[in-house]
Amino acid sequence: MAQFLAVGPRLVLRFQQSSQWERENRAYITPAGGGGWQYLKYSKMSKFGVLVMGPAGAGKTTFCNAIIQHLQNTRRSCFYVNLDPAAETFQYDPDLDIRELITLEDVMEELELGPNGGLIYCFEFLMQNLDFLTEALEPLSEEYLIIFDMPGQIELYTHIPLLPTLTNFLSRQGPLNISLCAAYLLESTFVIDKAKFFAGTLSAMSAMILLEMPHINILSKMDQVKDMVGRRRLKRFVNVDVQLLDEDDDGKAAKEDDKEEREHGLDLQADPSSKDALMSGGSFNRLNRAVGQLIDDFSMVSFLQLDVSDEDSVGAILSYIDDAIQYHEAQEPREPNDAQEVDWEDADD
Repeated sequence: MAQFLAVGPRLVLRFQQSSQWERENRAYITPAGGGGWQYLKYSKMSKFGVLVMGPAGAGKTTFCNAIIQHLQNTRRSCFYVNLDPAAETFQYDPDLDIRELITLEDVMEELELGPNGGLIYCFEFLMQNLDFLTEALEPLSEEYLIIFDMPGQIELYTHIPLLPTLTNFLSRQGPLNISLCAAYLLESTFVIDKAKFFAGTLSAMSAMILLEMPHINILSKMDQVKDMVGRRRLKRFVNVDVQLLDEDDDGKAAKEDDKEEREHGLDLQADPSSKDALMSGGSFNRLNRAVGQLIDDFSMVSFLQLDVSDEDSVGAILSYIDDAIQYHEAQEPREPNDAQEVDWEDADD
């Protein structure tokens, strides 16, 4: 492992059993707090990527497929990375797959771990073998959008520091110099169950705080709720109106939402228990208000709407990602081809 000594503003590198990657790329590293390592010299070539996250069943892989298809249609390059060791099938074969390094099935069988413990072990193993990522991602140019398809277990986005360590390695703070954006997906069907929606909102906010990077939140599968909820009510969820938590279903705002939905022939009551799912009572009301106050104090979470069957919707989400990672600012202007060039001498004649 390479170490250096600090002499004033200058750094003197001292190699001790340096890895091949460090020798070839002259990666200057230094001991960081907690025994970790902080990379000081970045890749010369900037890159761009998006981490696709969210709970299981939120449609992360489907979203990745839609983004890849849209990029192909617009003739943009992409590199698809699967970091879910439990994934089974893909519409597009990953360009880099963690299952080539380790699989959840093998870990559970050999170490007798459960699904969540096995997943954490897989990521710990990945962190010990980061050259698996480096060798594949280092050659990519700034023209590529690197799509990271992440697993859905909530432990990775809450109290375990594995994911922040990984993102620091991938991002501009690390040797790969990738400008990263996190895209957190939540099922739009949660809007018919306030308890589920605000639990999902808290998990999204937890990921935002933990990762400390540009972040967008997305309500996926919008096609499934278009006939179930009106625009007024949906807008309150998209903008995360915390008053929904403390709102009586017989209150004025709720009645106005119900009236609009009846006028448009919508049926939010398709699930008889949907509006009663939020626990009530003195202690629960205080808890609901506390959760709402927490979300409101941070004022970080709002949602974009996604329908993967609508290419315009996918394109709109991609434009937000491009803005977050400043993709277009790094692209070279295109030179005119021969057909577009003007012979000014002939033009003067």
